[in-house]
Amino acid sequence: MSALFRSLATTFVLFAAPIAAMAATDSVMVSDCWIRSMPGDVPSGGYFKLMNMSDKPVDLVGISTEAFGMSMLHQTQSNGSTSKMIMVDKATVPANGTLEFAPGGYHVMFEHAKHPLKIGTSIPVTFAFSDGEKVSAQCDVKNAAGK
Repeated sequence: MSALFRSLATTFVLFAAPIAAMAATDSVMVSDCWIRSMPGDVPSGGYFKLMNMSDKPVDLVGISTEAFGMSMLHQTQSNGSTSKMIMVDKATVPANGTLEFAPGGYHVMFEHAKHPLKIGTSIPVTFAFSDGEKVSAQCDVKNAAGK
């Protein structure tokens, strides 16, 4: 294999890997999506980044996947030394801005897994927005530590 071919192949792998982890429409992009694998029928958390490339705010209003019987938007709220999860109807992504769903903040609760989750696989997930757009993304299944 020539040095030029190896260099081109390495460049392709370095740039293609991040692209494979993103999904987008004209105005909304989903990236870094992962689902926390939990034992048995314990609900799993879903995390990702949303980027709004339009000049108007847009709301994430729903998430669906065939891998779970139910999915709900949640937000962790802290009050002093206690915190609680509350279900929310929407999460607003600001105009030309981003919103991160991460442990301790906004997240998705996936309940009633139809099959045991296998770490290292990915699950197709559809994100629904208030402007009618839908984005489908592959979400990696990771262990509780996010690895």
